[in-house]
Amino acid sequence: MPQITRRTAALAALAAGSLGTAAAQAPAVRLFKVIGPRDEVTIGLTEAELTALGSGPEVERIARALVANGQLTAWQYIVGRAPDGSTRLAATRRIAVLRSESLRIEPYTAALPVAPPPAN
Repeated sequence: MPQITRRTAALAALAAGSLGTAAAQAPAVRLFKVIGPRDEVTIGLTEAELTALGSGPEVERIARALVANGQLTAWQYIVGRAPDGSTRLAATRRIAVLRSESLRIEPYTAALPVAPPPAN
């Protein structure tokens, strides 16, 4: 039985780490806090969804879509548990945000890891 050299072991560990990192990478999700007169909700949009809204600052793209279409469909994000037991923000369902005269949209920076939305 051949002995494994340190170099071979190090290369194998590096390759395994690279594969794990590649598998763990997910599409970027941008979070926004939508604040209405009575409540607030955290929504997430993928890079593709934001790109489909046009150009310019992300919050302005969302605002333009709400004004033009009267609504915007997005993933609702809430704090939950990952399969490994850690706490994270996860997409729970698709919701429609309706245009309102007293609506505020802000970028939201999560203190917890953010899970990607389920594949469509």
